[in-house]
Amino acid sequence: MKIRYYQKIDGWRWFGFFLAMVSAFTLSGGDTALQWIGWAFACFSCFIWIYMGFKDNDIPRALMELMYLFLAIRGIFNWWS
Repeated sequence: MKIRYYQKIDGWRWFGFFLAMVSAFTLSGGDTALQWIGWAFACFSCFIWIYMGFKDNDIPRALMELMYLFLAIRGIFNWWS
């Protein structure tokens, strides 16, 4: 895809990126009591990127994010169990 395809980047994409960074920071911090929060941020970030993938007709990216969403939900359930 060409660069001009991505020239209009709205606030939701930046918010999804921010949530992904907060998630990675929280999960890599080593505090096990906060891991469920990191997984929750990852879920919200994945929801945003799945929507953007379908909106852009980028089905492979949307499916990849759907896989990450399932893994993030699994992470929350594993932490609570």
